[in-house]
Amino acid sequence: MPRRPVTAAAALVSATVLLSASLAACGHTGEGSAGGGGEGGGGGNDRGRIWAQSLSWRDCPAPSPLQGGGEAPEPLPDGTRWQCATMKSPLDWDKPAGETIDLALIRARSGAEDAGDRIGSLLFNFGGPGESGVATLPALAADYEKLRTRYDLVGFDPRGVGASNGVTCLDAEAMEEMSEQDDTPDDGDDEVRAVLRIHEVYAQACARESGRMLPHIGTEDAARDMELMRHLLGDDKLHYFGISYGTQLGGVYAHLFPRHVGRAVLDGVVDPTLDRMEEALAQAGGFQLAFEHFARWCVRTGCPLGDSVDEVQALVMELEAALDDDPLTLDGERVLTGSLFLDAVVQALYLESAWPALAVGLELLAGDEGGTMLNLADALGDRHAGVYSDQQDAQAAITCADRSDRYTVDDVLEMAPAFEEASPLFGDTMMWGALECTDWPVPGKAGHPDVRAPGAPPILLVGNTGDPATPYAGAARMAEQLGKGVGVELTYKGEGHGAYDSGNRCVQDTVNAYLLDGKVPSPGSVCEHEPLNGKQ
Repeated sequence: MPRRPVTAAAALVSATVLLSASLAACGHTGEGSAGGGGEGGGGGNDRGRIWAQSLSWRDCPAPSPLQGGGEAPEPLPDGTRWQCATMKSPLDWDKPAGETIDLALIRARSGAEDAGDRIGSLLFNFGGPGESGVATLPALAADYEKLRTRYDLVGFDPRGVGASNGVTCLDAEAMEEMSEQDDTPDDGDDEVRAVLRIHEVYAQACARESGRMLPHIGTEDAARDMELMRHLLGDDKLHYFGISYGTQLGGVYAHLFPRHVGRAVLDGVVDPTLDRMEEALAQAGGFQLAFEHFARWCVRTGCPLGDSVDEVQALVMELEAALDDDPLTLDGERVLTGSLFLDAVVQALYLESAWPALAVGLELLAGDEGGTMLNLADALGDRHAGVYSDQQDAQAAITCADRSDRYTVDDVLEMAPAFEEASPLFGDTMMWGALECTDWPVPGKAGHPDVRAPGAPPILLVGNTGDPATPYAGAARMAEQLGKGVGVELTYKGEGHGAYDSGNRCVQDTVNAYLLDGKVPSPGSVCEHEPLNGKQ
């Protein structure tokens, strides 16, 4: 299946585990129209029951399989326990007195010693779309501990994700079978028809299993949910940290509710001016650039994959072609196909710290050992012990609810030269992925999101020059669309998807100073890369 960006946060969790395993193997102007608690006010009987509810916090259970599974979150080092709650929201925001859905939240209370030091809640969205904030926030809490000195850290599963009426389409066996299909037809009309059939069957399954949610799962719906969260959390302003797709969600919220924006950070910024095909093309170029940076690092550090960037790329292309023709059977059950192999490479490019795992995985694969690469591919597909979360299903549903683009094969083929030029490695995968919404059972909202936010306070945009999934140009375009004086850019000259979770001290200090003390950096501020292994 084609995929939109997942967060660097999620990649970090997987990469850390995978690297250890690898080394062992190696030796949303309708301001206030949502009603309630502020801009536009809540008032009428149709809305009052939603806006008058209170959140009942309790100990958190273990994440469900749809959230990715695992153990219940452990208390933080200072003993603070994670608390979970369920919020009711209208299924259809145009019918606030109608059917409701449950949305899952999680929080860790602020460690502020003086109540006057507490600013409020800091709401996180880790991207995807489709990432479970309830599962992800505890896993990454150490990265945000300094922010907890003045904020309650709050995560949530957006509608259609995880415990918030998660979208499901195929069972695990069918997902496995689909993941092994060739998604880059290069051998005649039969393969093209097979790819189209995959998308058709998948869309039909989503309609059958989750049709009630599909018309009400877009980013604008989620932004209105966040306005309700702000009200129920007791905050006058929404303080927000959005990563990857979370930057799109933050931009749409600012468009809908500009006077309720507090301190907001958008990291790994989505370009809001692109249609779906243009976005895919930009991602192809972004991942190509990231791969070349990986290959240059690999050659410089003496990895055995080749003596030049061209040689490393040639090896990867040869491995993909061989697996496309003859998939590698692993443990007599699963197979590593050319498409899964490229998924693995893509996953490892999300974070610089995963580069060593990629180098080891490629070396092992050259010797017919494909376990490490399959593990990387599983991380991108959010597959754990044979069980898939609903991240892929939610991602498709949210993307297709948002995007009105419905492409044909002719549209794709017309763009083939541009994708080939942008990326010999990833062009085909990104190009054919643009067909994702072609047979979707509900129409999409628009060609691209509206993030114009006149009247909003400064929003900090962090762009990474080496970002593969949300290329650097997106930050400047988001700033332009938000409007003069709203978007303030911080450039990180680094690698991987996003910047804060890279651990770069300059980025973290700048973001922390903004969120904790309201210090807006000078426009055009730059943070320099701290190279992997200390080597330039």
